[in-house]
Amino acid sequence: MVAPPAHERQVVVHHVSQHRSPLLIVYGLLLNVADYASGKELIRETESGGRPVHAAPETVPAAKERCGMIPLLSVIVPIFNVEPYLTECLKSLAAQTLDDIEVVLVDDGSTDGSRRVAEDFVARDGRFVLLGQRNLGPGPARNLGIRQARGTYLAFADSDDVVPPEAYRRLVGSLAETGSEVACGAVRRLVDGVLEESILHEKVFRRPQLCTHITDKQVLIRDRTVWNKVYRRDFWERCGLAFSAGIYEDVPVAMQAHVLATSVDMVGDVVYHWRKRDAGETSITQRRAELPNLWERLAAIRAVRAFLDERAPELLDGFDALVLEKDILFLFQALEACDESGPLLELGAAWLAALSPKALATAPSLRRLELHLLRHGMVRELRKVRAFRRAREESARIVPRGRGDAEWYGDYPFFRRRRRLRIPDEVFDARDELKLIARVEECSWSGGEYRLRGKVAIHRVDRKVDKVNLWLSDGRRRVPLEVRRAGRHGVTAAIDTRRLVGGGPSWRLQVRAETRGLVLKGWARDGDANSAWRFFVPGWSRSGMDIPQ
Repeated sequence: MVAPPAHERQVVVHHVSQHRSPLLIVYGLLLNVADYASGKELIRETESGGRPVHAAPETVPAAKERCGMIPLLSVIVPIFNVEPYLTECLKSLAAQTLDDIEVVLVDDGSTDGSRRVAEDFVARDGRFVLLGQRNLGPGPARNLGIRQARGTYLAFADSDDVVPPEAYRRLVGSLAETGSEVACGAVRRLVDGVLEESILHEKVFRRPQLCTHITDKQVLIRDRTVWNKVYRRDFWERCGLAFSAGIYEDVPVAMQAHVLATSVDMVGDVVYHWRKRDAGETSITQRRAELPNLWERLAAIRAVRAFLDERAPELLDGFDALVLEKDILFLFQALEACDESGPLLELGAAWLAALSPKALATAPSLRRLELHLLRHGMVRELRKVRAFRRAREESARIVPRGRGDAEWYGDYPFFRRRRRLRIPDEVFDARDELKLIARVEECSWSGGEYRLRGKVAIHRVDRKVDKVNLWLSDGRRRVPLEVRRAGRHGVTAAIDTRRLVGGGPSWRLQVRAETRGLVLKGWARDGDANSAWRFFVPGWSRSGMDIPQ
């Protein structure tokens, strides 16, 4: 068999999306079998000014399969100077239990041995494809990979991370079952070979749910990464999704996908291991406190806010709160370490101007103090508050001030000097942060009574609660209990089960705590467990109770 001349070789052209300019996607060249038989290499031309990339020799059947059959999933992996980690990443992709995949590797101008590692995988596994471009950043690299990808579904992996074996089978399977357009899953942080909870994703996937949406499940505002997801390709193209240049290119895309999707699947499985690199390395994550990176982060925040303001304004408050909880930390870290604070204070003013006044006013009191010091250029004081936070954040006291119905303030640095430093009282106002601590620690039968011992206190308040009331409730009735105090925070009570006749089989313990005009109510927890304590009536039936005496 003789291959036709180059000018007669077929090129398949598709218009990718009505939202973008037509792109030429070369799905494959008619292979020169004679060249393959003699061991010559297949050459793929890239776009975006990239150089030709030579894929390693492969067998004719494998090459035909690559050019002729559409894989179920395409995984896009941008690569830039990750030689120490790349092998582990690519091995995890090769080991996926969903084997109907293609892995599109995009060398973003690496100067170390990353390219050689990628070429080795291409040579060994026909599902791997290697493209290349000059160093343009992860966003353009991903865009190039998408243009060359052929899968029905799309996924992304960073080249220093690891994907668990069942991840893509679980995510693709969920989309196939529900018809949703995006599936996302839980993340763990990979730290020195040990998996830890990802603080960024910690509250997102506790209650997985299929066929939901970010406007209904607003905790998804915290799901701002692109690589713990699988997307339907037609959804991606229909919405015209694309990555911008810069180092925070994934946050706008992740938020756009969540909002534009009709339906999203949240799976409970861990689908991604996000690596924290060794100290001293210069990954994007590790360089996030550098001034140019902070400006890029602000640009990404502004882009997301502009999009949400137009398409989902009800999410703006939650997004701003997350920025104040997570993103602004890197600005604080930069101010702690800098010699010249002027440019960072200018940047800080731009950050504060980008966020809503409501978000700034309703941030936790210690964060409001940091923001006040930032706004007024009080860098020395800010550094002292940051050191205080690291040392005592969980134990920082909230104290009452005033007679009768007191105001409650965070007892932070400069609280007692706030007048001299002209820091308004409302900056320290922590009343909304007071939380009831109520738990049953021990219980036992004594004759016909059920005795319990517990603790009632107010979190971060170092004083005895003035008054405590307890009730048993089955949802319809409330039965008050006589409370005895034991020590500073201890309480005891006895349950006479005869008073529960005619009630339900299960009763919870309601608590009311009052001190200095502050009233908090809640349900007692079962020891240290994250569940309500319950008393189950022995011998209960719908017709009555057989109570042991």
